[in-house]
Amino acid sequence: MRPAEIAQLLARNADAVAKHLLPNGKREGNEWRCGSVSGEAGKSLGVHLHGDKAGIWSDFSTGESGDLLDLWREVKNISMPEAMAEAAEWLGVNPEGKKPHFARQQKVYKKPTTKPADALPGSPAWQYLTQERKLSEATLKAFRVGQTPKSVLFPCYNPAGELVMTKFRHVAGKKFGVTEADMRPALFGWQAVPPEARTVAICEGEIDAMSFAEYQIPALSVPFGGGTGAKQDWIEHEFDSLERFDLIYVAMDMDDVGRQATAEIIDRLGRHRCRVVELPHKDANDCLRAGVSLADMQELLAKAKTLDPTELRNAGEYVDGVIAAFNPNQAEIGFATPWSKCATLHFRPGELTILAGVNGHGKSEGVGHITLDAIAHGIRACVASMEFKPQRWLQRLVRQASCVDRPADAYVAKIMQWLGNGLWVFDVSTSAKCQRMLDVFAYARQRYGINLFIIDNLSKLDIDPDDYNKQRDFVDKLTDFAKDHDVHIILVAHLRKGNNDEQPGGKFDVLGGGAITNLADTVLIWWRNRKKEEKLKQGNLDDIEVKQLEKQPDALCLCEKQRNGEDEPRIALWFHKASHQFLGAPGAAPRKYVHYLTTGQPSADLAGIDAEVF
Repeated sequence: MRPAEIAQLLARNADAVAKHLLPNGKREGNEWRCGSVSGEAGKSLGVHLHGDKAGIWSDFSTGESGDLLDLWREVKNISMPEAMAEAAEWLGVNPEGKKPHFARQQKVYKKPTTKPADALPGSPAWQYLTQERKLSEATLKAFRVGQTPKSVLFPCYNPAGELVMTKFRHVAGKKFGVTEADMRPALFGWQAVPPEARTVAICEGEIDAMSFAEYQIPALSVPFGGGTGAKQDWIEHEFDSLERFDLIYVAMDMDDVGRQATAEIIDRLGRHRCRVVELPHKDANDCLRAGVSLADMQELLAKAKTLDPTELRNAGEYVDGVIAAFNPNQAEIGFATPWSKCATLHFRPGELTILAGVNGHGKSEGVGHITLDAIAHGIRACVASMEFKPQRWLQRLVRQASCVDRPADAYVAKIMQWLGNGLWVFDVSTSAKCQRMLDVFAYARQRYGINLFIIDNLSKLDIDPDDYNKQRDFVDKLTDFAKDHDVHIILVAHLRKGNNDEQPGGKFDVLGGGAITNLADTVLIWWRNRKKEEKLKQGNLDDIEVKQLEKQPDALCLCEKQRNGEDEPRIALWFHKASHQFLGAPGAAPRKYVHYLTTGQPSADLAGIDAEVF
């Protein structure tokens, strides 16, 4: 809940709030009057109680003014986050209760081992920042800049004042980075943000954050520069702290990676409160060194705009995609299947895939394998599996990751640690409400940067199986969600029951009506070769017959539609029982996604390709 939302709720109860905060005041007409924020009797401070200005206050002796949340902070002499928490409690609202909570094993980060020594006047670091970068002594002290004989040190504190990360930059040359491994990604500059601030700028470099401070603008710097994906992992950790700001100016560098970062930051922190700052130079420090005045910078912020609607794009932005279309051998965005023999089926951002099959044909297991492989390639996934409790389908995923039917406890723990970096769970094992699911997905995308969502399956949503219009509307919302947030969604569905399941179905057999497959970008049919399984169970087969049967695939993944691909491949797959993986050829080795040798485990079960080594 943002400060403006809490202030709006307080304004609805302005009379009660004024009496609570300033009990020694008294009512005069439409205002509550007292001497100052200290609460003594008098008339200098007035609070509007009704009308359009309800909740607005001014202290005419000091010039201070604001809304009731500002007044709460001033009267209590506390920080903005503390005021937000106290006011919400007084109002009887619980902002934390509305947030979805995801069960996952989070990565353990290390704290910096030493606190940076303060930069000293006259040192190389001090001279570099004050003379070359034009930063003032007051700014260096406010940001607690440190030093080594060769470098500037930038300490990253959290809002509570704890040191969580330290970065360095060599005075000579452009070498920079973090001082130690495995520190939590953190914004730089919390130590200099005023406690009353409800507006902040987010920029691309520590020196830029300090340059904005020279312009009297509270600023925070991202830890890993421009770009998307893992570069913006800091959002997950800073999401709650940034809720205190009503307005966020996004002022990344004026280059391609800066613009990419701007788009992701705004999508995840909220278009409603983010504004894009167009600077006349590459970054804020270049503006400072070029002599851009305080008045000019304030005018630039006043002119900052929301990001253009996603539907409105300049044709020139598509140059990379058009070039890629003429060069199909180039690496495509998104992720591929786990099967190297299939290079033409791709799961792209902004698309919806429907994967359908008959009950018991292994479609959930197949989707699990696809998801696992995507995670191994850096994709962040959120799975909504309403047919199974999380422990059950995670057990299957652990088996697929280890290639072992019954991995040791220590091995399971390592795999869960690995999954915790890239997998989130929508924990509903009964029917799920469609709108609630989309709300949680939006939160997951914004906070954690999820770029793959799995819904297993359509029949477990709060939609009547015969209500084709509602099913179509939900799938339509999924396609919009995928495009708006630039993510991929896989929706698992059932096929209509036929006379038997000896032959694969098609896209016209998907339950829910033809509209949902028409709306989808890709349609996959998953089929299990039960006839082969039944024949192999017979005890009268000779070796030749067994070998002939084993050449037949155990499953087929049939692409019935791929709107943005040039092929609709037919993928034959063989099931590996120990790992529950689907392989591209008979006798192929499964891929071991997490390598962890323990005593007593057969080496045969561990055959495969390593994805991660601990």
